[in-house]
Parts: sequence; structure tokens; C-alpha cells
Amino acid sequence: MWQRLAAWLRGVWATMFSRSDLQQKLGVTLTVSSDMLAALELWASLYANTPPWASDTVKSLGLGPSIAAELARATTIEMRVAVTGSARADWLNAQMQRVVSELRQQLEPGLAKGGLVFKPYVVGDTLAIDYVQADRMLPVGFDSDGHLTACVFVDRVHVDQGDYVRLEYHAVTAAGYEIRNRAFRAEGDTLGAEIPLATVPAWADLLPEATIEGVDRPLFGYFKPPYANNVDPSSPLGVSCYSRATDMIRQADEQWSRILWEFESGERALFVDELAFERDANGKPKLPNKRLYRTLDMGGEKDEFFQAWSPTLREENLLRGLNAILKRIEFQVGLAYGTLSDPQFEAKTATEVRTSQQRSYVTVTDTQKALQSALDELVYAMDVWASLYGLAPRGAYQAAYDWDDSVVVDKDQQQAADRSAVTMGIMPKWMFLVRNYRLDEATAKQWIADVQAEQPADLFGSEAGA
Repeated sequence: MWQRLAAWLRGVWATMFSRSDLQQKLGVTLTVSSDMLAALELWASLYANTPPWASDTVKSLGLGPSIAAELARATTIEMRVAVTGSARADWLNAQMQRVVSELRQQLEPGLAKGGLVFKPYVVGDTLAIDYVQADRMLPVGFDSDGHLTACVFVDRVHVDQGDYVRLEYHAVTAAGYEIRNRAFRAEGDTLGAEIPLATVPAWADLLPEATIEGVDRPLFGYFKPPYANNVDPSSPLGVSCYSRATDMIRQADEQWSRILWEFESGERALFVDELAFERDANGKPKLPNKRLYRTLDMGGEKDEFFQAWSPTLREENLLRGLNAILKRIEFQVGLAYGTLSDPQFEAKTATEVRTSQQRSYVTVTDTQKALQSALDELVYAMDVWASLYGLAPRGAYQAAYDWDDSVVVDKDQQQAADRSAVTMGIMPKWMFLVRNYRLDEATAKQWIADVQAEQPADLFGSEAGA
């Protein structure tokens, strides 16, 4: 279905008539340039392993999803989120834990396509999250800091052999938070005629318009990958995690295809005189193995009855060339050498290793900061919906995030260094537990108190080791 939606959106955005039609029916102005639309289409095709340069002779190496998956994994590998402070906070925390459980899978396409929206909505006495990828949203407004303040979300369904499109408009206005729903029966690349929301059963309970007072922030969280927009520098929209490496990804695919062809064309073969084989009903030679045997009309000459073909392969040079391209891609997307390339060719000196790891660490840390900002916005939106629908008692809340730093930190080395610091008396024991066992300060101090309480007393009544 989303392939059809993507094709329809490209049609809507491709022509001024359709773009004008969309803006007129919504009464808004879209902020997406043609360059950004073309880039988004390219990023999405790379993530789907269907790049525009793919052909019978050029095969995809799958670098788009590999890069996005690695960054999503490194960003969320051991992340923990806790919302605390009240009964409302406990309810919000329960909603957030469901988000955390599936965050890596949702973050991956968000990194690939240049953005992800977390949009909560009420389902009974709880909340569900709509994870809206960049190719399912139409940005409309941003504030002076580049924060998204107005957006159109696109929902398309197929019912009774017809395609229906719902446009859900969100905007922060002076009067409050405005939400509008409009439904259309799609006609090719156009929205077609407007229809009542009740035409589609899943949309029957939605209000055409609503304004929520006292809300001055979007009721969704917008994650934008932490890369400057090199496609349209004037746009506040996010870009793909591999936006700077698309040309080199094409080169890697082409080089990989050369390697595949080298092995395919270099397969051992026996060229045998066709007189050596029986004939089928059509008079053609019957080959026992079509992959190994080739036929030639050699006239039955004894010395040329068969010839072996076993060429020398050039795979080592080709693989070195591919590895060089992969290292450049790692540099462009902010990954350490050896993440995509062959580890045996990665940096060897201590300085090179440290610089390479630092690059990956900075990329992951920046991604975590951007994700944390989006999740903070999501918690705010959840809190608003909880108040509007009375889903949980009112109360204060605070979200705390714990990110693992094992991307570049050797845990064994860190623990050994911290142990030495404790021995030298320059680090308290509770800090050692916090840094190496991921405890909070209160729990770490309680651990130490419990251990001290278990120490046996000597004959004079003092504790051992006092």
C-alpha cells in the first residue's frame, strides 16, 4: 500500500497543478522544495534496496538499510527512559515503555528518510503511537528556531476497489492547537472529490475540525537526524543519515557488481566439440551440465576435441577497491572504519583508531540528543491527551534518559581505571558503582551500606577492615 502512496505523493508533488490543488483544498502553503522531494525519493529507494541505478548488471549492496540499521542499533542499544514524579508520571511511563520496546525498528527508516514523527492518539483508555515517516508527512510551518509547528499527515486506504486519502492538519495557532481532517476519493495523481469522513468506516468517529485551548506546542514529537541539510540549505527539514554518501553508495554498488561479474565470468568451463554429445528431438546437443559445458563445432579434430577454460580471477584488487569506497562512505556518514569495510584494513595506529571511534561516538551522541528532544515532545503530547480524555490523574512528571556509551568505551578498561581511582582514594565507591553498574546514586550508596553491614565484627567489637 505504501508503494502506491509514495507514487501518489510523488505525483501530487511533481506538478504545479497538483501542488496548487493540494494547497488550495487545505488552505496551507507547503514548505517542501523540489530538490528535497527528489532527495527524499532517492533516500527511500536506497532504503528499499531499489536504487535508480539498479539493473541487470548493477546489483544493490544494501548499504542504505545497513547504515540506517547500524546507527539505529548504536543509538538505542541500551537506552532506558523513565518518567517519574506522580501517578500521572507512572501512567506516562507505561506508555513510553511500549515506545522504547519498538523504537529501534521505527528509528531505522526515520534515519534513512530524514525524519520521523511520533504522533499519539487515544484508543480507549490508553494511547497508541502513529510512527509517521518522512514520506508520509507534508511540512507546512516552522518557528524561528526551525521547530516544526504545522504539518499535514497523509493516510491512504483502499476500500471497495477505491482509494481514499485523509489529510490530517496540525498547527499551533494564536487561538490554540488546531486539528483538521479532510477526506478525498483519490483519482490518479490528484486528490479528487472531497467526501464525508464517514465514507471510510475507520474515519467515521473523527471530527472535521477541533481547536484545543492552552496548547502552545505540537502534539507530536519530530525527530530530525543531526545532519545539516546539504540538499536545500534554506530548509529546516532533516536529511537522511546517508545523504552525503549517495554517489559513493552508487559507486560501491557498481564495484560490487564488477566483483560478482568477475566470479561469474571466471567460472570454470569446458568447451567440447558438439559431436561428443547425444542430440535431443530438435537436433541440439544434450549437455549433462549446462553451467560447466559449452559446445563448439571443432570438426571432430582429435587435438581440439575439448578445451578447458579456467581464467585467473582479479578479485583481490576489486575487493580492495570496494573496501576503499566503503571507508569513504563510513567517513561521510560518521561511522568508525571497519563498520562497513573489512576490519583488517581499518586504521591501525592508536591515533587513527581513537579518531575513528570518536567520529562514530559523536554521530551516535548527536543522534541520541535529537531523539531525546523528540521523545520529550512526545511525552508532552501524551500528557495533553491524558488531561483532555481523563486517562490518568493530573500530576507533575519528569523524563530521565540513560544512554549507553559502549560504542567507543571499552568497559573492561574503564572498570580497571575506575578501580584504580577508588584504590587511590580519588573516586568514591558509590561513583564506581554508578559508572560501571549503571545504578543511581541512592541505590549505589545503599549497596555500599548493605555490604558494610554484612562485614563480621572482630573480637574487640569493631568491624573488620575498619
